[in-house]
Amino acid sequence: MKLRVALKTARSATIETITEQIYEYDTPGTIYVNGESHGETKKTVFTLFDLKPDMDYNICLERDGKKAEVVFRTDYEFVTLNVREIGAKGDGIQDDTPFIQAAIMACPKDGRVLIPKGTYHITSLFLKSHIKIELAEGAELQADTDRNKFPRFPGVIESYDEKEDYNLGTWEGNPLPMFAGIITGIDVEDVVIYGRGLINGQADFDNWWHDVRQMKIAFRPRMVFLERCKNVSLQGFSLKDSPAWVLHPYFSQDLKFIDLTINNPANSHNTDGLDPESCKDVEILGVHFSLGDDCIAIKSGKIYMGRKYKTPSENIMIRQCLMENGHGAVTVGSEVGAGVKNIRVEYCLFRHTDRGLRIKTRRGRGKDSVLSEIYFDHIHMDHVMTPFVVNSFYFCDPDGKSDYVQSREALPVDERTPSIKGLYFTNIKAENCHVAASFFYGLPEQKIERIELKNVEVSFAEEANKGAPAMLSGIEECSKKGFLINNVETLILDQVSISGQVGEAFDVTNVDHYDVK
Repeated sequence: MKLRVALKTARSATIETITEQIYEYDTPGTIYVNGESHGETKKTVFTLFDLKPDMDYNICLERDGKKAEVVFRTDYEFVTLNVREIGAKGDGIQDDTPFIQAAIMACPKDGRVLIPKGTYHITSLFLKSHIKIELAEGAELQADTDRNKFPRFPGVIESYDEKEDYNLGTWEGNPLPMFAGIITGIDVEDVVIYGRGLINGQADFDNWWHDVRQMKIAFRPRMVFLERCKNVSLQGFSLKDSPAWVLHPYFSQDLKFIDLTINNPANSHNTDGLDPESCKDVEILGVHFSLGDDCIAIKSGKIYMGRKYKTPSENIMIRQCLMENGHGAVTVGSEVGAGVKNIRVEYCLFRHTDRGLRIKTRRGRGKDSVLSEIYFDHIHMDHVMTPFVVNSFYFCDPDGKSDYVQSREALPVDERTPSIKGLYFTNIKAENCHVAASFFYGLPEQKIERIELKNVEVSFAEEANKGAPAMLSGIEECSKKGFLINNVETLILDQVSISGQVGEAFDVTNVDHYDVK
């Protein structure tokens, strides 16, 4: 057992336990801060608050007779601006937006904006570079639900010389009008939002979740929207009841999402937890997702955005997270016009999600839509309907059920044809599954290049529910199916076991090279 400092500020530090245990231990361990007991934790990733700036700390974790230590120095802090001193009341009645915004804009480099205990009624807050914002314990940012009070971003703004354009608004991979996020960062860097408080979007089926497919003035706001940002970190706090996607970084890089809790109702629409879109170098660590759509959905825009900006999502590390109740635990797509590469998901726990890995793509995503180097290692799934899904016939968009998208015949490979390269799954246990062990379905004209499964164990629930393993035309509901694999160039199965299925364990079709060990 070893300890690593995952993220620190002047007032907080997140510690990761380097272990093969996934997300949490059966028994708690005791935390010592500079030799004094600081409570207990069962989590492999935990955050300490109320630290002092520019001070040395020794953190010791004692569990089951074993000890591990890490030392660090907290960051320098210049001043603190308390939003109450600037006019915010935190009474849940006054609109505190202008007062909190004033504190953000007035905060100097290396300063802290403190939002103390209270309920702060807000609309959109805009970030500034080189600051820290602390959402203290008992502090709640409570968002308004009147869409007429939110700023609106146009999708495409043409440049003065009509040679370029400025993309500001976005919705599901296209440049479209959108409301500004409840927390919005545009071209900012070196920002940390941290604390033990709550951001409450207050969405429900009477406001933002009513007629969700209709654009009303603009498309629904995200809880946190980061566009063209660098070195932004979110640490410790909770988010719930988002109008749409909860965390949406867009054309951004060097991001950390650490020890957060994200909650949306299981029946809420388009409330994805975290959707990095055309982002690079992203760490997602110790996050608890429980929501109504994909927990994490990695994207890079539809074909227009992919062709124009050619910015894939790449170098994304997901570790020690708990995903519950969503459609997909970790999803790639469906808007992947510029491709996705080097995704690593390690030591994560998936519970009661429809799918574990969920790749959604289709003809028309384009030749730049290359999905490669996707790794899953040390994953435990419980009551996941279908653990592995790769669907090359995803029926999204107005033409999603057209003959071109849904034809199972080999069509000509052209500039509209996407591709999937290497997918690697190791040390995975999926128990109490329901629908199928896997659904790997590549395009007949552009097969999945390589799938490797090593040390993978799948078993089914005794009373398994029926369902469709993936969203494509012509697939009937089923239960307890084995590994369904179609249109793959190279398939390697090494120590792969399955129990409780009805019918064949491995239903393999149109695979060029098939190696079982």
